[in-house]
Amino acid sequence: MTDAPMKIPVDYKESSEVLQKYLGIDGSPVAFKFATKKEDIPAGMEELDKTIRHCMMVTLARKEKKAFYATADKHECNGGAWALGLKELTPSLKTGEFYFKLGKFASAPACRRTIEHIPHIATGETYATMYAPLESTPFTPQIVIVVANPRGMLKLAQSTLFTLGGRVHSEFSGIQSICADTTAQTFITGRPNFSLGCDGSRKFSGIADGEMVMGFPAEMLPELTAAIKVVVAAPGSK
Repeated sequence: MTDAPMKIPVDYKESSEVLQKYLGIDGSPVAFKFATKKEDIPAGMEELDKTIRHCMMVTLARKEKKAFYATADKHECNGGAWALGLKELTPSLKTGEFYFKLGKFASAPACRRTIEHIPHIATGETYATMYAPLESTPFTPQIVIVVANPRGMLKLAQSTLFTLGGRVHSEFSGIQSICADTTAQTFITGRPNFSLGCDGSRKFSGIADGEMVMGFPAEMLPELTAAIKVVVAAPGSK
């Protein structure tokens, strides 16, 4: 198995418990990893047995505690599969026609300009995507995805600034929130990213009206979980 652990060991079970306790999230934080080849998948890990969207796969791990992997043919959403490096960008997405027809932009060029700025993994670099509840992940995650209410996200944001301070910088466009904003972009930049979600993730995967989405590099887990305990208990916290 090629799933090498991090140089600095991380207790994923304890990290998950901290995130759930201090952020008040509904369900588990989700461990995610890009598999570049079949050998990256842990022995015994099951392949998803249906074709759904990436955001719905995240929900299966978050709410139903399922661990699995999904190859390109199991990804229903073409935009999500493209962002994750599994499929080519379809012509209707590339030209802007797809989202223009959905009424989300004043013109196809406005949509095209948005699509051209969406972060994505190079097509063909991903063999499969892997998902698991963080507390029982059978693989070493690259990204941790958290769905929480604004108060929980506030504490996460404060925790990312706890050590060095500064400002939170997030990028999103109201489309492809979980696939591009909090997974692909986070992996590419190595920085946490907050997203308001999108119509697709809210419609199909159960992201509630009162919830937001955040992805951060798994390497940040020790730093974030230590900071969250302090930030939440701080005299100035609500």
